Amino acid sequence: MSIQYTLRHATHPADCRSYDTAKLRETFLIEDLFQDNGINVVYSMYDRLIIGGANPVSQDVKLETFPSLRSENFLDRRELGIINVGPESAVTVDGQQFILAPKEALYIGMGVKDVTFHPAANGEAKFYFNSAPAHRNYPTKKVSLAKAETVELGALENSNHRTIRKVLINSVVETCQLQMGVTELKTGSVWNTMPAHTHDRRMEAYFYFELPEDQVVCHFMGEPDETRHLWVKNNQAVISPPWSIHSGAGTSNYTFIWGMAGENLDYNDMDKVAPTDLK
Repeated sequence: MSIQYTLRHATHPADCRSYDTAKLRETFLIEDLFQDNGINVVYSMYDRLIIGGANPVSQDVKLETFPSLRSENFLDRRELGIINVGPESAVTVDGQQFILAPKEALYIGMGVKDVTFHPAANGEAKFYFNSAPAHRNYPTKKVSLAKAETVELGALENSNHRTIRKVLINSVVETCQLQMGVTELKTGSVWNTMPAHTHDRRMEAYFYFELPEDQVVCHFMGEPDETRHLWVKNNQAVISPPWSIHSGAGTSNYTFIWGMAGENLDYNDMDKVAPTDLK
């Protein structure tokens, strides 16, 4: 079996207050998403989101089911969002091939039987993906960067000048509950998602990439009045509970993918926290 999986259980915010660094990292940080010619996934009990990475280096890699899903195929009861975080590569979905340029996305609906990731012609193929439970089938759809809903926010003087590309949201593609997007920080900017916010209706996962190997991002999490932090390296991800803020500052500019699952598809449904109210 080419897929390796682990389970992460949900945590009460009151319990999180007592965690030391090792426990925080064990519970919320995903360090090893990519293995040569394989797939790694973490099955989170927060809205049952699956966070995964596919790394076809010298051979095709198929997305297989695993025992915790209790299903014949991975997508029998799920939907899937894929974003290419490597060079141009291909994904085959039930016999139809899709070429994905860097940062392009592919939505795959419930009921698809076969998803296969292919090596890249130039460089090492890497695909990041999220999967959430689904209640109906929506068509498979590729979303190029030109088709994404794109906004530019922040300013260099506040160290948060960034471009947000909403690739898998309901204004771009129909999904059951999954939403994903790509945020790129400009050179000289390091802050993301500030002012911070929470959204009890949805959990979130952050995947940090395009970060130099000798640089890091400090990801801030926790309740607004009881914050914690995780030091995150390139190609690592963080599980963000609904009750937690999700913000970060890097020692360099970087790019990250945000993925959400939960009760609604309202991107702007959030409870904002002023920077001066954080503790």
